[in-house]
Amino acid sequence: MTQWQRAYRAGGIAALHLLVLAAVLGGTARADWLAFAVIYPLAAIGVGVAMHRYFAHRAFATSRAFQWVLALMAALSFGNAVHFAGKHRLHHRHSDAEGDVHAPRQGWWQCWFGSLIDCGYSDTAIRREASHWLQWPELAFLYRHGSLPALCVCAVLYATGGFSMMVIGGCLPAVLLLHQSSAVNYFCHCRGRRDFATRDASTNNVLVALLTYGEGWHNNHHRFPRSARAGLHWWQPDLFYGVICIFEWLGLVWEVQRIDAQRLRRASLALQS
Repeated sequence: MTQWQRAYRAGGIAALHLLVLAAVLGGTARADWLAFAVIYPLAAIGVGVAMHRYFAHRAFATSRAFQWVLALMAALSFGNAVHFAGKHRLHHRHSDAEGDVHAPRQGWWQCWFGSLIDCGYSDTAIRREASHWLQWPELAFLYRHGSLPALCVCAVLYATGGFSMMVIGGCLPAVLLLHQSSAVNYFCHCRGRRDFATRDASTNNVLVALLTYGEGWHNNHHRFPRSARAGLHWWQPDLFYGVICIFEWLGLVWEVQRIDAQRLRRASLALQS
């Protein structure tokens, strides 16, 4: 990655935060928060359900049309579903080891922001990991122009309600989801409980799980990465899994990957031995 590309990404992250600060200090309207209430849940589903559980881990199957919808939802937070899938698979392969781009052992800054500025993996390596997604022209287009959908939404919001609506509705969701994802990357590899034996330091962190709609059951996830459900027990709330179940009930997704009780018990016994 070139210095210019790093500067562009760092500038983009800084600009999102400064825009949100300016909008909040300048005053907001009720309509701004209504826009946020519509866009943030869709963007959150785009991160947790679309980018993570579908594109990175194939936790369920769906149609080409709904796959496109999921990719667009991911793009609402300036996310790039195919790029994330490739990068995230490399993270799992090297989790908490030398090749992991956002392990806490590399320091808070790298884990929280640095890996977003420069993920450390070449475009060739990322494309290799996610090559099957690039067979679809629409996904290949989003891979090349990942920020375009979010910028279009921001333009519509600006035309509708001005600066504050653009920022609160279009930029604030991206900022919040950035910090939610980074909290998983950091705290769920250094603070929490380990219910399963894994080759990394992944943990289940209750507070992070509540703040990220189930993504904080991270040790569960690293033990069963293809599982559509990260909160494997009834006392582990997982809102994103609930969304997947709704999609399944509506017939939008199928072949949802679940962990049966016997396999879960065997994995639990492995930690005790």
